[in-house]
Formats: sequence, structure tokens, C-alpha cells
Amino acid sequence: MFLIIGYLVILAASVGTYAVHGSLGALWVPMEYLAIVGLMIGGFVAGNGPKAIKATMGALPSVFKGSPYTKAMYMDLLGLLYEILAKVRKEGLMSIENDVDNPDSSPIFSKYPTVTANHHAVEFLTDYLRMMVGGNLNAFEIEGLMDKEIDTHHQEAHIAPHVMAKTGDALPAFGIVVAVMGVVNVMGSVGQPPAVLGKMIGGALVGTFLGILLSYGFVQPIAGQLEQRVEESGKVFECIKLVLLASMNGYAPQVAVEFGRKVLYSTERPTFSELEQDIKSRKG
Repeated sequence: MFLIIGYLVILAASVGTYAVHGSLGALWVPMEYLAIVGLMIGGFVAGNGPKAIKATMGALPSVFKGSPYTKAMYMDLLGLLYEILAKVRKEGLMSIENDVDNPDSSPIFSKYPTVTANHHAVEFLTDYLRMMVGGNLNAFEIEGLMDKEIDTHHQEAHIAPHVMAKTGDALPAFGIVVAVMGVVNVMGSVGQPPAVLGKMIGGALVGTFLGILLSYGFVQPIAGQLEQRVEESGKVFECIKLVLLASMNGYAPQVAVEFGRKVLYSTERPTFSELEQDIKSRKG
């Protein structure tokens, strides 16, 4: 929603203010638009492999949706972690084996749809719970492995914002290319009347205008949105990591989930009382 609002403000501030003292028809040069879009798509395809292209195309729709990483989602995540650890403390690690192996049919996981919608988080959680059930690794070893997996996730997740940022960086240069092509065309028509030449020069400059506007007004904001979404997604893994490690080090479930709560951003972090009340209401 905010991306769309931003786009409208950008168009109003650029094209809208120009329309006050100029003719919008002068900006309508279809071949310039076609050239810019073609160069952008060509650069995008030529500069990236199938994996990067697929990751970018898959990530783009998310910028037009609200962030799933809300306070309610983190309340659910901490509630899920508490319930799992409480069951382990009461009935032993083997009691969660079925929940871990089949989270889709687990009565515990099914209570928290906002968490199960994030299959990466569910996979991360169940993988390490499975290792805890196996009992073959200590907390230090699991922490090292968690850090490596989180780093790998971040590297993969940063592909899309990196690709969009690079595409945005190239657009002003593509605008210059289109403008130079237009100037070359003008130089081949020097015998035309001044009015005709002026229109042709104006059309050539539209290429530069488009390149800069599309770069900083449209593509770079998408890259920024994707980057922010990546940083938000990382908090889920950090939260799970700290809660599980606290549990492995012997802390009670109530204390373990507090480790995870403290790592969250202040804008989404529930207070101690809010989390306590939420857990009590679920138990009741």
C-alpha cells in the first residue's frame, strides 16, 4: 500500500508539476518508452542466472502486500514455542516426535496458522527440534549450525533486493543511451525546420528523463522494500534460535520464550505482560 502511495506522490511531483507549465503530449514518445523497458529487461536477463531471476520474480509480489511479520505473528510464534517446550518439559522430548515429523497435522502447530504459513520458519524449527529429540548434539554445536543456516538464508534472501538495486542503478545509463540515439537521429535531420528539430531533441531527452525517473522513483524503492523484508524475516529465525538454545541450556519454557521476545524489534515486540496474558489465555 505504501509503495503505491509513494508512486502516486512521485508521479504527481514529477509529471504533475510539469503539466502545470508544459504539455504532457511532449512526454509521450512511445519508442523511447519501448527502448528503456527493453534495455531494462535485457540487462536484467543478461546480468542474472535462472536462480536469481526466479528468486526476484518470486519476491516482487510481496512488496505490494502487507508485511506478515506483525506483533500478532510473533505472539503466535512465542506461544507455539512455549507450548512445545512445555510439552517437552512435562512429557519428555519423545512426546513431540509426531508434531515435529508432521507439523501440518499436529494439533499444536495447527493452533498457529500465522506461523505455519511461513514454511521456512516451520522447517527451521522442526529440523532443530528433531535434532533435540535425537539427542546427539549439544547446545554449542547446534548454535554453530543454526548460525550457518541463518547466514545461508540471508545470502539467498538478499539476491532479489541486490538484483533490483543493480537494475535500478543501470537505468540512468540506459536513459543516456536512448537520449544519445535520439540526438544521433536529430543530427541526421539538420535540414528540418527548427520546430521539427526542437520536437526531436525534446523526444530524445525524454529517454534521460525516463531512465532517472524509473530508477530512483520506481525500481530503487522496490529494492528498498525487499531489503527491509529480508531483515524482518531474519528476526523469526533469531527468535527461534534463542528460545531453543535457552531451553537446551536448562531454562524453563517461560524463561526461554523471554530470550526470544527480547531479540524482536521494538515495533513488533510484545511486552512481558502481553505475552504472559496471551499464553495464559491459550492454556485456559
